[in-house]
Amino acid sequence: MIILGIDPAIRTTGYGVIRTESAARFEILDCGIIANSAKLPHTECLRRIAGGIRELSGAFTPDCASIEDPFVGRNASTAIILGMARGAILTSLAEASIPAYSYTPRSAKRMAFGSGSATKEQIATMIAAETGIEIEKLPLDSTDAIALAICHALVALRPGLSAKLGKLL
Repeated sequence: MIILGIDPAIRTTGYGVIRTESAARFEILDCGIIANSAKLPHTECLRRIAGGIRELSGAFTPDCASIEDPFVGRNASTAIILGMARGAILTSLAEASIPAYSYTPRSAKRMAFGSGSATKEQIATMIAAETGIEIEKLPLDSTDAIALAICHALVALRPGLSAKLGKLL
């Protein structure tokens, strides 16, 4: 099973692609960010995010995607911008017929690494230790995306955890 994990943001969308055949082992195929300059208008950022997801979908042909649930803070404008980024991502996934499942950041980190409050740096350290990848080669904005992909793999591949399966979007 190939899973594309996505941590959406208008300026720095993190992604992680993993392959797994069992809940006990996974391999990171790729990870990184889709970066957009603060100088770009939102419409260009959305075009670039959608294009990046299309490119990843074509290159890896994921069986499914795991995307972060939106965090709704006090700033409505930020929530709307995040919603636009998620919309661009979900549209690209739907065009490729890739089902997407949604998890909260806390539940993904807890399921994948044992602590829902782990920082990006702590997750990078755990990923590096587990996979042997040099920590410097893990963009911090991709760590939550990798956690999302691992979380979905753990839930999807363990029949007893089907109640914890993320919401199908």
